[in-house]
Amino acid sequence: MKICVISFDFWNYDAHIVEELRRKGVDAHHINIGAYRHGSFSARIKNTISKILLKRNLKNKLRQEMILEKLNKLGPQDQILVINPELIDREFHVQIKKFTKRYIAYLYDSLARCPAQHLFDLFDNVFSFDKADAAKNSFQLITNYNYLPELKQTQPAEYDLIYLGSFDNRIGPLAKIIAKIEELNLSYSCVVVGKKTWTKKLVQNAGEITFTRKRIKHNDIPRYYSEGKVLVDLMRDNQTGLSFRFFEAMALKKKIITNNPTVKEYDFYRPENILVLNDDLSNLDRSFFESDYQELPVDVYEKYRIKHWVETVFELK
Repeated sequence: MKICVISFDFWNYDAHIVEELRRKGVDAHHINIGAYRHGSFSARIKNTISKILLKRNLKNKLRQEMILEKLNKLGPQDQILVINPELIDREFHVQIKKFTKRYIAYLYDSLARCPAQHLFDLFDNVFSFDKADAAKNSFQLITNYNYLPELKQTQPAEYDLIYLGSFDNRIGPLAKIIAKIEELNLSYSCVVVGKKTWTKKLVQNAGEITFTRKRIKHNDIPRYYSEGKVLVDLMRDNQTGLSFRFFEAMALKKKIITNNPTVKEYDFYRPENILVLNDDLSNLDRSFFESDYQELPVDVYEKYRIKHWVETVFELK
């Protein structure tokens, strides 16, 4: 069987899907449009001028042409999965679909954030991590996945609380949490990554947040999270799907605090492990940090591993 995954894999999560497919003996390939780079300095200058004068990013079209070039080399595929299909123009989707018997999409963003309604008729199946979107549009609901091997903390955590995320609307809620953590005399480490981190001075009462343009390498994320006893998960605007942090915490046996109330609707939710914050943070106290992580039943844990995700999406059972 031949399967191709197409995505803009900024944090390198999607590559794990291809690795799992290959473990199953599938001839799998990943076309990462986020890895596209201009072929020359002059091409980069041309694109910059186009963006300034014509408000057109030539790189977007070149990325999509790259997809077709790679598919022409790979040949026909039994299945093609596109993650967040709104990043590709409809005309290119029409061409991509010609390379496969089964064309499927996974929405790892809400439709409110990333509209893709104009593309749904092209796909044989659409999966979504957002419960509201799945129910409204008759998508197949599927969460993100635990891509890590089961790990156990061997040394005491250096910090009580730890956070890693992009520079976006979550900075405000994070700053309030940090203020509360400081009141409780607990330790923390928070890293915020993004091109706009130069605006950090606009963030009020941000505490000791590390702002950087250089993101932590994907392979280093488990090590970074291992330095904290409790992880922080914060929702993006207009989005209720579960982030990868819940599944990374699951593998690392870490507790997690979050402002996403929908996590209570999932079978892996345990109040001993996951604290859903009140708006005023009135339920954030030291007791949650002082109790131990409670192990999940094996069948629940296995349900969220990448093996199960791949078998479900690609119908490999």
